[in-house]
Amino acid sequence: MPPVVLIRSLLAPYKTRIVIAAIALVIAAGCMLLVGQGLRAVIDKGFVASDPTLIDQALLALFGLIAVMATATYARFYFVSWLGERVTADLRRKVFDHLLTLPPSFFESGRTGEVISRLTNDTTQIETVIGSSASMALRNALMLVGGLVMLAVTSLKLTLLVLVCVPLVVAPILLFGRRVRKLSRQSQDKVAAVSSVIDETVHEIRTVQAYGHEPSDRAAFADRVEATFATGKQRIRQRAMMIVAVMVLVFGAVAAILWVGGHDVLAGKISAGQLSAFVFYAVIVAGAVATISEVIGEVQRAAGALERLLELLSTHPGVANPSVPKALPLPPRGEISFDAVQFHYPTRPEQAALADFTLTVAPGEKVALVGPSGAGKSTVFQLLLRFYDPANGTVRVDGMDLRDVSIDTLRSRIAIVSQEAVIFAMSVLDNVRYGRPDASEAEVKTACDAAFASEFIEQLPEGYQTDLGERGVRLSGGQRQRIAIARAILADRPILLLDEATSALDSHSERMVQQALDRLMQGRTTLIIAHRLSTVLHADRIVLVDAGRIGGVGRHTELLASNPLYHRLAQLQLQA
Repeated sequence: MPPVVLIRSLLAPYKTRIVIAAIALVIAAGCMLLVGQGLRAVIDKGFVASDPTLIDQALLALFGLIAVMATATYARFYFVSWLGERVTADLRRKVFDHLLTLPPSFFESGRTGEVISRLTNDTTQIETVIGSSASMALRNALMLVGGLVMLAVTSLKLTLLVLVCVPLVVAPILLFGRRVRKLSRQSQDKVAAVSSVIDETVHEIRTVQAYGHEPSDRAAFADRVEATFATGKQRIRQRAMMIVAVMVLVFGAVAAILWVGGHDVLAGKISAGQLSAFVFYAVIVAGAVATISEVIGEVQRAAGALERLLELLSTHPGVANPSVPKALPLPPRGEISFDAVQFHYPTRPEQAALADFTLTVAPGEKVALVGPSGAGKSTVFQLLLRFYDPANGTVRVDGMDLRDVSIDTLRSRIAIVSQEAVIFAMSVLDNVRYGRPDASEAEVKTACDAAFASEFIEQLPEGYQTDLGERGVRLSGGQRQRIAIARAILADRPILLLDEATSALDSHSERMVQQALDRLMQGRTTLIIAHRLSTVLHADRIVLVDAGRIGGVGRHTELLASNPLYHRLAQLQLQA
């Protein structure tokens, strides 16, 4: 999408306010131009004619003109600033909404801090242009055109002298403007890199401090900041040179006009009022050109920011909803099947994550996936949640190909509890009902009781209303896990994915949570990535995954006796 099309689409819903702002802008600019005629009348008809009545009338008209101009300026400033704020808010929402459609692979290949920088810093640059700079540019463009017209009316000879100077002023604007835009883009990229370092370091502050890595991080951060400063310094130098060149040329031209015009007054070719009005308009034209040259620098920075945002918006998810989604069967059964699935991660195209993977899980069956690290166990979950689509083969739920089903509908049938419990910076109540926002407080408490989480929740300072902090820093690992399990219980979905949900718990907590999970798994199809022997023993079937292929299926005792790889895993990896 071209930048102009994006901005036009964002402004389209607010046409009425744009029209009001435009009318106010034209009125304010027109009033400013008429002030010059008022000045001419005061000098020629008042001072030169020595008539106090004419002076009073001219000044009174001038004050009325200024009052109208002030009112129009207020309206222009308010509506334009409102548009800047509103469009920026809409743009942030648009970008954020788009980010939520992108698959995990996008965030794995990029850095979170850079995305945050684009969503905050870059949109702020655009707000500056729409809410201020664009209005200033339009206002001064009107003043420039109107001023040139009034100059021509006042003295054609002096106006021709002004027009000779215009190309001299425009040249540095074009020359330096290109450089400023290029440096603006580089500056925004470096600011994004700084944001990435901050985001990563702050989130992993415990590891940073535990390993005494602060000096290295300070040095690395300082290098990034200094690189950003160096680029910013280059950009500022180019902008400053542009502004200085424009000012020197503009005011040099004004001086030349005054010299020529002053001799014309002495020769009687024009009146003193005409020269005063001409100088007034010349200053307006000069100021307009200077302001436009400065605004161009802001526009160049915003253009660089807009390019970066368009890169985000033009990134399309590899997984898309079908044009005409088919409905999953009701009531849900929870049957899962992988049929000759072949899959490579985009970042590792040379290595198959799953190869000719075929597996069927019956409704209500508990299946444990075991295997060496990197064997493809987590990939099974990724494909089932349709974060990716297989290159070959088919993944089905209740007999339906996942590519034919709405992504939202599919995921509404799956609950997941990860090995690292995901806790958001919100209350206990909101964390538990994350998968069911409409759940009542009583239902949340029932789920927490089932997950054996109520005992510690009720001891928190504000109970279920306690804010758990970023990533649940106020809870222990076991407590976070029980909150995540309560969330899955409350979601009440027919398919359950457990990435060794009890691995972070001590023996006492594990027994309680295992009982809760046993109840939760009843009547639900459950896939478990298993690292503990206790989990394996609870499963109806064990599927051994090795190098993306199924290396064996059976019960624990069967595989232990017949499969050497499983026997070795049981000894080395599966914790008793």
